[in-house]
Amino acid sequence: MRFLADMGVSLHVVKWLQTKGHDATHLRDEGLQRLPNGDIFLKAGQEQRIVLTFDLDFGEILAGSGGNPGSVVIFRLRNTRAAFVIQRLEDVLTQSGPDLSNGAIVIVEDGRHRVRKLPLGNEGS
Repeated sequence: MRFLADMGVSLHVVKWLQTKGHDATHLRDEGLQRLPNGDIFLKAGQEQRIVLTFDLDFGEILAGSGGNPGSVVIFRLRNTRAAFVIQRLEDVLTQSGPDLSNGAIVIVEDGRHRVRKLPLGNEGS
């Protein structure tokens, strides 16, 4: 999978993804620390990357994107240390990886994660 980490996501998370064979990059790696959210989303779409973020705006941007098949993983964690974020992300990839490949908003919380398939309303039973 291909990932683009927003500024709030630790570089350690990106390095962990790379060790697992994923194509992952961080905005900081590309000198794009000040890139507006809309442009981050466009960049991720052009590069077919899943956005990793702590910013709720990306869910709204994706939901209103008019059918863009991208995916966003939004972390809503009390513990934002890299090791815990990695643990939660590993659970998401194990349990919901195919959903990310097909377009989804994934909300990651301390003890669970929720998947909203795109277009919204396709969650199934």
